[in-house]
Amino acid sequence: MSAEVTLLGVRHHGPGSARAVAAALERLRPDAVLVEGPPEAEPILGLAAAKDMVPPVALLAHAADDPARAAFWPYAEFSPEWVAIRYAVDRGVPLQFIDLPAGHSFAEGGAGGVEEEDADLPRDPIARLAEAAGHDDPERWWEDVVEHRRPADGEDALAPFAAVAEAMAVLREDGGASLRDRQREAYMRGRIRAARRAGHRRIAVVCGAFHVPALAETPTVAQDRALLAGLPKKVRTEITWVPWTHRRLSQLAGYGAGIVSPGWYHHLHRTDGDPLPGWLTRAAGLLRAEDHPVSSAHVIEAVRLARALAGLRGRPLAGLTETLDAVRAVMCEGSDVALALVQDRLVIGDALGSVPEEAPAVPLQRDLARLQRTLRLKPAPEPRDLDLDLRKETDAARSRLLHRLRLLGVDWGVPVRSQVASTGTFRESWRLCWQPEFAVRIAEAAQWGTTVERAAVGKAVGTARAAAELAELTGLVETCLVADLAEALPAVMRVLADLAALDTDVAHLARALPALVRALRYGDVRGTDHGALGEVADGLADRIRVGLPPACTGLDAAGAAVMRAHLDEVHGAIGLLGGDGLADRWAGTLRSLARREPSGGPATGVPGLLRGRAVRLLLDDGRLDPAEAGRRLGLVLSTAGSPVDAAGWIEGFLSGGGTLLLHDPRLLGLLDAWLTGVPAAVFTDLLPLLRRTFATLEAGVRHTVGSRVAAGPLDYGDTEPASAAAEVDLARAAAALPVVALLLGLPDGAAVGSGAAVGAAPGADRPRIPRQAGGRDT
Repeated sequence: MSAEVTLLGVRHHGPGSARAVAAALERLRPDAVLVEGPPEAEPILGLAAAKDMVPPVALLAHAADDPARAAFWPYAEFSPEWVAIRYAVDRGVPLQFIDLPAGHSFAEGGAGGVEEEDADLPRDPIARLAEAAGHDDPERWWEDVVEHRRPADGEDALAPFAAVAEAMAVLREDGGASLRDRQREAYMRGRIRAARRAGHRRIAVVCGAFHVPALAETPTVAQDRALLAGLPKKVRTEITWVPWTHRRLSQLAGYGAGIVSPGWYHHLHRTDGDPLPGWLTRAAGLLRAEDHPVSSAHVIEAVRLARALAGLRGRPLAGLTETLDAVRAVMCEGSDVALALVQDRLVIGDALGSVPEEAPAVPLQRDLARLQRTLRLKPAPEPRDLDLDLRKETDAARSRLLHRLRLLGVDWGVPVRSQVASTGTFRESWRLCWQPEFAVRIAEAAQWGTTVERAAVGKAVGTARAAAELAELTGLVETCLVADLAEALPAVMRVLADLAALDTDVAHLARALPALVRALRYGDVRGTDHGALGEVADGLADRIRVGLPPACTGLDAAGAAVMRAHLDEVHGAIGLLGGDGLADRWAGTLRSLARREPSGGPATGVPGLLRGRAVRLLLDDGRLDPAEAGRRLGLVLSTAGSPVDAAGWIEGFLSGGGTLLLHDPRLLGLLDAWLTGVPAAVFTDLLPLLRRTFATLEAGVRHTVGSRVAAGPLDYGDTEPASAAAEVDLARAAAALPVVALLLGLPDGAAVGSGAAVGAAPGADRPRIPRQAGGRDT
């Protein structure tokens, strides 16, 4: 290459390399700057000087017809390439990106970008250089020789690049470059030739140090063209700027040029002189904000210790290792927990860049940015919790936006358990955390529409048409309701009705019903026809009711456990669905399950786990007398029954809570008598089941049951449980009825019942609380 071309080999995202590039450019005063990067980005490089362009940022390129084929080129303030870009843009010097076009990589189904360069290397060249220099830590060696290095007065600004080029030439003597690297280098040589032909006399080339020896070679044009002949035809590519984060820069997985300490490097780049006092002062402020007792004296002592450690270890300056050792010893008093906070907030950091509005973007991205401004939801890389009161217009709009984005695959917000003490359905809690990768998902979602609402509607309809299971569709219906996608609901409901009519698998129906019932109960979409939802839900419930007993027959232990979960979910859904007729029919199904005892072996009946669970559900609903439940328990625990089946029955019966053992001494006596009578050989096999069953009970229940058993023999065989009604003061209970009616929103005492009803026997008619028709329940 001509002497007019100066190759500046750098390490991506290194503050020392960035300082060296700035000094070299000031000395060279080039009339053209060539940077390793995708040529498709050249039309938007001028935005680097925009007021709203704040690193870290990244170039995002993707195939126009398939946004999933995408690649990022990240730049931080301390990236040498960013320094070169700003130098050229600020001074009006011609700027070109000379790496292989991303369109070639997308044509092969891959992704271009800086990350691919380092991922292709057979071994880390920096590690090899550090090893040759006698160091076992490549990062620490590189910090000493490059990142912490300050040029001396009068030193040649190009000397560091000459030394790096010489070292890389030695490393490449034995080959080691992949085919893709050689193709990229051939393309870069062609762009350098083109710049010379254009009349540029002083050309500065900023590229990865690994490529410098190859770019310094002078193969013929024919040789380079032969290397490039095997490339596939470029696909049409779109490219833009997107915000990036320091945390994303630190991730090595999937990004070979990642670094371990972007926050530290940012501080090195910003600081003139000794970086220690300023950084340790920031660490002290962070720890004080988290209630750690750190004073200015700690800062002074930490600076002294870090410098002393550097001297003992033979380092020219205290690096990150010495600094963190000093923070741990002096400020954190040896605590790795406090040190982890410093590493997370300062060594890595949560800096999020920004890009100007005039940067190219798909209409969907622009609509999302508009909604974020309108709803005052600023994207941030650090997780934060957001509690919403859906009775407020702004909070309801925020909820709709987050639900719609989740439907589009942009999980900016994830629902979490509410931190607000409220049982109402008007509360939602979210955890927000913006990730740079969401830019790709937004580009992918742009195929469904130009606004968030239109895209969500399109995605919902498309998902419904491709759905193969009822549970997926009923969950989609619920999402459409909470996301206020009334336009998508009719199409989704048509597909749901068609699929529900054809599906005969009880497990599929059982998984689908709960989400549909929640949608029916809590849906608040304007103009939604709840009648259509109700018809489908009632149809599913009846089909489950008819098909459940045969589906539960002959199940093994694993199948019974899965079916028990379905049984509980369906029971809760039918309770929410309401309606005396459906509830009565469901109770009949539970009675049928409870009666199907195996007569000719396990395959001839319903497993004990499901029979016991059915009895417990009937008992909790007041549709089975406690005495009858005790009778059934006695039959199951008789000597004629299988001990394993009996243990499963007990597990199902007690899984709803064990307080009934305390309130009904007869049940506890029966259980105790059965346990003491189990043969020793069988008891060993039953013990894991029994331990699992009693482990699920409340700690207080276990303790009380154990105390009663330890107090002496339990002889409750013929004892009837005490009547709760005999212990109730009806006059005192009646005095509370007006308050209860007020809480339930009922006429004073009218729907709650008379004082005599308070002590009504189990199974008697109970007052029903009407469900609101439409709107969110409170």
